[in-house]
This record gives sequence, C-alpha cells and structure tokens, in this order.
Amino acid sequence: MSAPSTTVTATKGGELAAGRLGTWDIVFFVISAAAPLTVIVSGAITSFRMGGIGAPGAILFSGAVLICFAFGFTAMSQSVRNAGAFYAYVSRGLGKPAGLAVSSVTVFAYVALVVCFYGFIGFFAEFTFAELFGVELHWGVYSVAAVLIVGLLGYNKVDVGAKVLAVLLTLEVAILLVLAVAVLVDGGPEPASLASFDPQNVFFAPGAGALFVIGFGAYLGFESTAIYAEEAKRPERTVPRATIIAIAFLGVFYAFTFWILTLAFGADGLIELARSDAFETLVIEGTGDYAGAWAAFVMKILIVTSFFACVLAFHNACTRYLFSLGREGLLPRALGRSSARSQSPAVASITLSAISLLAVVVALLLRADPFLGLAIWTYATGVQGLVFAQAVTAVAVVWYFVRDRRGHSVWRVVAAPAIGAIGLIIGYFLIVTNFEVVTGLEGPINQVLLLPTPILFIGGIVVGLVLKKRKPAYYASLTESVKVVPRGAE
Repeated sequence: MSAPSTTVTATKGGELAAGRLGTWDIVFFVISAAAPLTVIVSGAITSFRMGGIGAPGAILFSGAVLICFAFGFTAMSQSVRNAGAFYAYVSRGLGKPAGLAVSSVTVFAYVALVVCFYGFIGFFAEFTFAELFGVELHWGVYSVAAVLIVGLLGYNKVDVGAKVLAVLLTLEVAILLVLAVAVLVDGGPEPASLASFDPQNVFFAPGAGALFVIGFGAYLGFESTAIYAEEAKRPERTVPRATIIAIAFLGVFYAFTFWILTLAFGADGLIELARSDAFETLVIEGTGDYAGAWAAFVMKILIVTSFFACVLAFHNACTRYLFSLGREGLLPRALGRSSARSQSPAVASITLSAISLLAVVVALLLRADPFLGLAIWTYATGVQGLVFAQAVTAVAVVWYFVRDRRGHSVWRVVAAPAIGAIGLIIGYFLIVTNFEVVTGLEGPINQVLLLPTPILFIGGIVVGLVLKKRKPAYYASLTESVKVVPRGAE
C-alpha cells in the first residue's frame, strides 16, 4: 500500500538516503559526539584529580585499544550495513537473541546520553550568558531551546547537521590549540616531563581505575561511524576510513592536550590544583593566563556550543537506532518511517525530541538542579551502558570472523579485534568498580543506576528466545532489513 502524501513515507522496511555522507561528514559526527572541549575542560581535570599524573598515557592507551577493535568493527561494516549497527553486528555474530539484548542496552544508553546533554547545556548556558552578557535566564529556557533546534536539524537532511558540527568542532579544536601554542611558547612553572606516559603512573598508580573510566569514556560515540553506513558514499571505504581517522585524531589530540596541561601548571602543581575546590574552572583560567582574556571568553562560549554539537551528534545516532528497530518491528513500526523529502529518520527524530523535552519539563517541574539532578546521573548510566554494548559487539565481531574471515587478514579481523574486546571488557569492569568517579555519588544509588544494563540485556535475550519459540516466522524475518554484502562484493 502506498503511503499518504505527507512528509513521511511508510515503506515496508523504510529507507535512508544513500550516498549522502562522505568521510569527513561522518568524522565530524563522531568527533563532535566525543565533545573534545568538554573532555579537556572537565574530563581531563577530573582524571588528574582522581587518578593522578598518568591521565595522558591512559587516554592514549584507551585509544589504542579502540583502534584494535575498530579494525574488525569496520571490516564487518563492509559485510553488514544497517543503521542499527550494534544490533545488526551482534545478531550476525552471536545470534538474534544477543542482538536484541544489546540493542535494548544501546538504545537506553543513547537516550540517557541525549537527555543528559540537554541538562549540561542548560547548566553551562545559564552561568555563561549571565557572566558574559548579563542575560539572566533560567537554565530550562536554554535546554528547551536546544531540544527544539536539534529536533529541527535532525528532522531535516543529515548533512545539514554535519555542516553545523564541522564549524563548531573546528572552533573547539582551534581554541585548545591556541592554549597549547601559548603554553609551548611561554613554558610552564616546572621543567617539561614525560612522567604522564610512564607505565608506572598509568597502569600501577593508586587511581589507575579512575584514569580508565575517563579514558574510555572520552571516546563515546566512535562506533556511530557504522550507523551511517546506509547513507555513506562508498561505505566499504568511507566507514573504515572515518572510524580510524576519528579515533586516531581523538587519541593523539587528547593525549597531547592533557600533556599540555601538565606543562602549563607543572606536573606537581597540576595535581594540587586539580584536587582543590577551584578545579572546575582550572582550564578556563589557565587559558586566560596564557592566551589572554579573549581566549577565556571564547572558551566559555564554546563550552556551550560543544555540548550542543555533542547532543546533535548523539541525537542523530540515536534516531538511527530507533529507526532500525522500528523497521524491524521490535519497536513501533512508525519509527521506521523516513521523510519523503529528505529521507531522514523523521519519526524517530520527532519521537526522541519529544522524550528529551519531557525529561527536561519533568526536571523543571521537580525544580531539579540541571547538573546534579538531570545531567550527571543520566550521563553515568549512559556511559556504562554504551561501553558494555561496545564490549559485547567486540566479542561478536571476533566470533563472526573466526568462522569466515571473508578475505581479510587474521590481524585485522581476529587478532586486533580480540585485543580490543579484552580491553573493552577490562574497561567496563573498571567503570563499574569505579562508578562513583563518574556519578560523583556515594552509596547504593550507584548500584541502582547500574541495574538497567543487566536487566535490559537479560530481558532482551529472553524476549528473543520467546519470539523464536512462539513466533518463528517473525523471528526468522529479524535482521532481514540488514544489508549483508556477499563475499567478494565488498
């Protein structure tokens, strides 16, 4: 049956616009999702505060682990192309029940992360505009405005979002490079040191667990390259290239900028300042001292836009998961409809915007603090859920290629991703056992926030097994919308 003449098409499976995104479009989505400026301003200082001087080495090691995983992950993207990447990959590698399970965890994690970033935007925008421009507006005004703008961009062509992210990301990187150059020119209070990369300070420090909580968390969203495979130009090349470029850039840039902070404040001085009450504004103040008041002014503005870029990237990724699962009938099929005009996942985008708006409104009605009452606990829940999903997918990738390497080398599809899988499992263990570092909370609340991941994962497996028994025809049709490329046609 043909769809009504509206802005949304309802095809049997639903289609996204093919050949729209190039390598750099996808790179901008991924790096923006990682929000490099916010990682440096808040994550870096938290890492130094909780784990010591080895933060640069830990984040470099985390990047190396993820690149190993990415070798196999991107090889699989050449064989299996679907907007619900983790769902598709785990279904092919470990079976459909496991695919359903990991998709439940992933969607929940992405929604939690999208919601949390609206809280961060409201928090930072409120004090930034009040301090810099004297504009006194409640944080909710900024959060609601962000929801509406992101919803508009997400509903329209995806490459419009890519252009916005490109500009914001370029400005983020530029202001951090201004700080780096100023520090290198002026020098710091102590002699330059490479102690941050000493294995003793990275792997065996008392706070090593905390280092890797921030280390792996800094790369959140890198897997979204595969989500865009259906919309990519020449995905067999675009997706692997974008993934490796994104992780390599983030790893080198993070490690370099983290190390610059040790030079700016001195290795010993940085730890002392990071553990003081003024740690939250340490990078901004340092930027003002080294590069001038104008640079600090720009950085305050870019913190807000960095979170905006981050939420836009996660919104785009999350809507594609909702679209994919709606197309499969695992969520309401309406979510699997795309826009007739732009072929974007329009219904999924509107739905996610509605959920986000509801979360912000509820927080406003409860008079919750945007940072502690909305952002921080949703961020913590999303982080651990997504790293868990990455770890399961890494295992699925290895198992998929153990049975048939599909012409790839042993290193690319077995050895390297196996190293990545081990690293991600260790990373998830470190996050769970150091969860209070992420939440900033103490007591049983941390265990409560961890519960959704195992509940959703086990529940997804149960649902998959029940469907297999009670609805065998429907179960057999699952992942049929996944594009599996024949061997030799990759």
